[in-house]
Amino acid sequence: MTDLATLVWSALGTVIDPELRLPLTDLDMIGDVEINADGVARVQVKLTVVGCPASERIKSETIAAVGAVAGITSADVDLTVMTQTERDALKLKLRAGKPPRTNPFDADTLTRVFLIGSGKGGVGKSSVTANIAVALAAKGFRVGLVDADIFGFSIPGQLGITEKPTRVDELILPPVAFGVKVISIGMFLDDNKPVAWRGPMLHRAVEQFLKDVFWGDLDFLLVDLPPGTGDIAISLGQLLPTAKTVVVTTPQVAAAEVAERSGAVGLQTGQAVFGVIENMSWLTMPDGSRNEIFGNGGGLSVANRLANLANAPVALLGQIPMSVALREGSDAGMPVVISNPQDAAAASILEIAEGFAKSPIGLANRKLSLRVEK
Repeated sequence: MTDLATLVWSALGTVIDPELRLPLTDLDMIGDVEINADGVARVQVKLTVVGCPASERIKSETIAAVGAVAGITSADVDLTVMTQTERDALKLKLRAGKPPRTNPFDADTLTRVFLIGSGKGGVGKSSVTANIAVALAAKGFRVGLVDADIFGFSIPGQLGITEKPTRVDELILPPVAFGVKVISIGMFLDDNKPVAWRGPMLHRAVEQFLKDVFWGDLDFLLVDLPPGTGDIAISLGQLLPTAKTVVVTTPQVAAAEVAERSGAVGLQTGQAVFGVIENMSWLTMPDGSRNEIFGNGGGLSVANRLANLANAPVALLGQIPMSVALREGSDAGMPVVISNPQDAAAASILEIAEGFAKSPIGLANRKLSLRVEK
């Protein structure tokens, strides 16, 4: 390979597939590369599927990367599609040699998994979850988010996601928003149609979200649970053995009593309780005083009750004040931690995310692969 060809190949290594989040060169998506005597480069890029929604972005970023190489006068990209053999090889590489439909978050995972639930709806659980995920991604962590609220899905709207996942045969590539890989049943439905499923179908859906979606190596997986303690919470408790439970509540006593059940079902299925988040804690008035519209003490009460059930400390992870900016950001698909980080609610969520970031990776009783270099 000539020096110029080597530089071009290095430049191609900086082009990241927006769905797989890996360099095109690592994915074997680069075919023939030709450079003529006048410095004109022609690059063949092999897309994973026909009609790849990221094709134009991949093309423009490839042209920009190659065109910036000293000695290249212009660059052109020829988009083709992988053969079935090439796709099969890619899928095998993405699965790291594991068989299809393998749960990447089994007992040996190093991903920190959090099941975020609430006893009842309307406490802002999804808004809080989406913002924590984005805040962690902004810190440089690799983050995945599963919208497991099959009947009341809202995560795609919270993050401004309108595109559907790309499928490479049986492998589902999740859309990425604000650096977070996201999957939701809402991405597979048209016209906001309702979902009317019973237990077995719900279990298969959440199992598919884990096994058929390409998550890659994640630092964190957050799961937005449906309200209550039904089939989905139990299924995910079984499928995600290393998960920890986070309970979102409001300060209201009635809401806190219901929220306690959400953490209790996690204890029954083997999850430790990571902590409690109190949302809508107060409304800051023009004079700076706090109007505790929903009362006070609910979050701490839930934490104390769950600590008694678990026989272990349970932290109140934070209190999030009511915020117009938080609501507007959720409606607009622009998380407040990005759009208005100075907002009081955003500041509280960022502090909570810092607590997630500091949570230890559970290595107890794990087998670690060690290789000795000679």
